[in-house]
Amino acid sequence: MRHLFLGLLVLSWILSIPSTHELQVAQTQVLLQMRMYLEYPASLQSWGNYYGDLCNISSSTHMSIKCQDNSVSELNIRGDKTSKSDEFNGFAIPNQTLSMKFSIDSFITTLTRLTSLRVLSLVSLGIWGPLPDKIHRLSQLEVLDFSSNFLFGSIPQKISTMVKLNTLKLDDNYFNDTMPDWFDSLSNLDVLSLKTNTLRGSFPSSLRKIKTLTDISLSGNELSGKLPDLSVLTSLHVLNLRENRLGSELPLMPSGVVTVLLSNNSFSGVIPKQFGELGRLQHLDLSANHLSGMPPPSLFSLPSISYLNLGSNVLRGSLPDQLSCGSKLGFVDISSNKIIGGLPSCLVNTSDRRVVKYDGNCLTLDSQDQQPGSNCKESNKSMACKKTVAGAIVIGLVLVLGISVSGVFFCRKCQSRKKTKHHLLPNTVQDNSITGFSSQLLANARFISHAVKLGAQTTSICRPISVEELKDATRDFDLSAFIGEGSLGKLYKGKLENGSYVAIRSLALSKKCSIQNLKARLDSLSKLQHPNLVSLLGYCIDSEQDDPTTNKLHLVYEYVPNGSYHAYLSEFSLEKPLKWSDRLAILIGVAKAVHFLHTGVIPGCFNNQLKADNILLDEHRFPKLSDYGMSILGEEVERFEAKRQDTKSGQRESFEDDVYNFGFILLESLVGPIASGQRETFFLNEKASFGSQDGRRKIVDPIVLTSSSQESLSIVIAITTKCISPELSSQPSFEDVLWNLQYAAQVQATADADHKSESSSESQDYKRDKTWDSTGPLLSSTKQIIKPQNHHQDP
Repeated sequence: MRHLFLGLLVLSWILSIPSTHELQVAQTQVLLQMRMYLEYPASLQSWGNYYGDLCNISSSTHMSIKCQDNSVSELNIRGDKTSKSDEFNGFAIPNQTLSMKFSIDSFITTLTRLTSLRVLSLVSLGIWGPLPDKIHRLSQLEVLDFSSNFLFGSIPQKISTMVKLNTLKLDDNYFNDTMPDWFDSLSNLDVLSLKTNTLRGSFPSSLRKIKTLTDISLSGNELSGKLPDLSVLTSLHVLNLRENRLGSELPLMPSGVVTVLLSNNSFSGVIPKQFGELGRLQHLDLSANHLSGMPPPSLFSLPSISYLNLGSNVLRGSLPDQLSCGSKLGFVDISSNKIIGGLPSCLVNTSDRRVVKYDGNCLTLDSQDQQPGSNCKESNKSMACKKTVAGAIVIGLVLVLGISVSGVFFCRKCQSRKKTKHHLLPNTVQDNSITGFSSQLLANARFISHAVKLGAQTTSICRPISVEELKDATRDFDLSAFIGEGSLGKLYKGKLENGSYVAIRSLALSKKCSIQNLKARLDSLSKLQHPNLVSLLGYCIDSEQDDPTTNKLHLVYEYVPNGSYHAYLSEFSLEKPLKWSDRLAILIGVAKAVHFLHTGVIPGCFNNQLKADNILLDEHRFPKLSDYGMSILGEEVERFEAKRQDTKSGQRESFEDDVYNFGFILLESLVGPIASGQRETFFLNEKASFGSQDGRRKIVDPIVLTSSSQESLSIVIAITTKCISPELSSQPSFEDVLWNLQYAAQVQATADADHKSESSSESQDYKRDKTWDSTGPLLSSTKQIIKPQNHHQDP
């Protein structure tokens, strides 16, 4: 009997094997179908060469799979398609979205077959279309992240039935309907992030019923109306409502809130006294609103406050002389207000620890950065009026009834005058630019609408980093961490405590420079955010040096692992050389970054150290420009710029420097690496060779010759020649450079498609000829193939 029982157990185990195997096959089929729908992104390239269980495939920064009980439980995929485009109108855009044949309905239907999914993150994959209601079939989801795609329309109401959700992120999409107000059914929600869409309507009051919320991020939308009392959200740590149209007075905040970002709205009234009682508050940004009065003095002395931005409001009055500042307060901005009097000592004696911005006020300082006297008269008159009213009231209490009546009459008249001034105030505020530039200058700035959109995304993520943390990351700057040395100091590779790799550039810093000014410049540098720029993550000013005349400035950047573009340009390189179309894609990415530096920020950032070695490629060969923006640091850092041997080029203006240097990047893309210091000589000697087919065969990289069309090549040669022109008036703008590169890529793509079509046609003709050869006269030896001519039109 015992043996029979054991036999039955073994038999049942054997019978269970096929069903388990079928389940794994079904899950694998869904994943491979997803890869097909996503049009084989580079981040899933490893799937095509992997024949084992996908649950066991190695994870990367762009892809990870986790499984439980032979089912996929977590799926994270990050692509390389940027989400924001002025051209997107609800349809596919070449090279930015998935193609026209993509069906989001079919994709989501396939996706819902992964019924055990708990975490789903599909970011920057070019997914486009309205998000279907059927997404709610993934009822086990706890994390849903579709950020940085091209989703539009409304957020499906069926999401409200996904009661296990604790994170919902739909940032950087094109949702353009009314902000939903059914969130209260998501009782487990911790994080709600819908940043940078075009959602309209009011702040969803249903959020006040979710006690678990820790993060509400709705910045960069078009929300309007009143913000309700949020003090009931006792778990809330982050509130980000920047770049909306919210108005009325500021509401009360939860006592445990850590970060409050309400800048660029229309809030008015005074800053509530309760804000000065938020003991855990670290980061408060109320800039670019219509706030009046004076902030609570206790706001400056909060025990955790490190960042306080009250700039570009209409704050009036004077700060207390005995104002106390918290020990962690590292940044204060009270600029562009109507503050009078002097600065308290804790905002003046800042040494190296604190950056304070106070320009554009009416302070009694020996500074040219304060408003002219004519602009401050209104503030002074207002204060004088208040003193007159107070005096009239005191006299009215003492004098006879008749004189008292006269005093009351005088007071009403003065108050009426003050109300008139207050009514006219918004027009004055609107004419004061947040950036300190006049409204006329902003109105005339090129691409200002694009600059504003990009500016909304440039929240600084840069932080001060201790030298001890950097020493731990680099094993005390050990030789094994040393990457190289160039015109901008030494470069090290480090690993932070959180496991992320960083690149650390160390510069010599004169001890004569102002640390306060340097920190302000570093803050500006960190706000240069673009997909094709290497992000500045932090900095360290190390004063513990043997040399008494210098400090060390360490700039901490994201680590880009795949080397420089320069290493891929030669056919003799250790790296696989790049075809022409790949080079064009990299050049376009860098040109977009430089165009952003010139026109996407105000003021523009020029003289950006452009050279092929400073173009870094990630694991997907996505280009990122490094060592940009060093001109922002200016004279605060000792001269680190490489001096040109050509004396004429040393007299160039900064704008033309970038165009000129980018011209040599284009030249090396055409001919391969050129020895340092011989660029101008090489170009002058070989310029004429570009004008003929024989000349091009002599100097153009063979890889380029065999993978490019003549028309595409000619376009790039022409723009290269213009960039390196010795006449500044002949040089193109970077907008023209970018347009020509995009046109060359379009021409090349058309030529590649024609070539592929011709190859297919020739193959079919060859098959037909072979069939005819076996049954009739031999015609293949006399057959002529006439290639169709390509006719391209300017876009």
